[in-house]
Amino acid sequence: MPRDLYLTDESGLPPHVNGTVITVGTFDGVHRGHRDVVERLVKRARTLKIPSVLVTFEPHPLEVVNLAAAPLLLTTHDEKQEVLAETGIDYLAVVPFTPQLAAYSAENFVELILRRCFRLRELLIGYDHGFGRQRAGNVEVLKTLGDRDGFRVEVVDPVSGPDGHSISSTSIRRAIAGGDLHRAAESLGRPYSVSGRVVKGAQRGRTIGFPTLNLGAPPPRKLLPPEGVYAVRVQTPGGPAGGMMNLGPRPTFGDLTTSLEAHLFNTTGDFYDADVRIDFVARLRETRKFASVEQLSKQLAQDERDARNALTLLSGPNNLKG
Repeated sequence: MPRDLYLTDESGLPPHVNGTVITVGTFDGVHRGHRDVVERLVKRARTLKIPSVLVTFEPHPLEVVNLAAAPLLLTTHDEKQEVLAETGIDYLAVVPFTPQLAAYSAENFVELILRRCFRLRELLIGYDHGFGRQRAGNVEVLKTLGDRDGFRVEVVDPVSGPDGHSISSTSIRRAIAGGDLHRAAESLGRPYSVSGRVVKGAQRGRTIGFPTLNLGAPPPRKLLPPEGVYAVRVQTPGGPAGGMMNLGPRPTFGDLTTSLEAHLFNTTGDFYDADVRIDFVARLRETRKFASVEQLSKQLAQDERDARNALTLLSGPNNLKG
């Protein structure tokens, strides 16, 4: 798994490393466009027989530069690390984004961070990338610096979705906020997900035949789809399981707090305090109040049938647990 590096006088790279291939960005969502950049990064580093380094930031730069404009996140810090761990990069450099760093010119960022700290030899960047003060470090500036200082700059073209438009974190956020999980999954290259730790709930579900796994509240800047009941796939310490999840309040019980509680199909076990990931597969219906617990239970039985159908369509009957 890639190592976590933090900006200090030393990068954390081994002393014998005298050159790296680097890409830089927020990589929120690690979508298909990001994956194309990273795949090229890994391939180029292996060709040159030097390490690949992905430099990203925590928190999101806009949270420091302009909090009012900062987007909700497709991936939290831990979620982003999990996805990047599967890409084959050698080092993950997580640079704390501070007001001091935001004030760096593009030239200073390249010289002090990329060259001096992370030993840049080659740089791969997306076509619309910009960093340094006021994002002045665009493609033209970086190529000029590369020509002057002797490092190669490769610009990676955008990746288009089925609609012909370039894939971006912004367009994926719009799809998720609008409940278009299919479009989001196409752009991400995987289902949209939320991760968290299992906590004890009110245990109402087990009294009506639908015990649930309750997630702790996600970070406030994590983007969630609209409230409702979803078919989900849950990655647990015991393996993946199909299920259905309520995202939102529990109005039948007079509980108006937003919660994430999933009922797993044909799966038992004590998952308290375990870290799990819930993949959204399909939205089944809105959250609503029922006149009685009996009516709710009847609806949940229908939800289970609908969720199983949605999961079978996604995975095929031979791949669906539960």
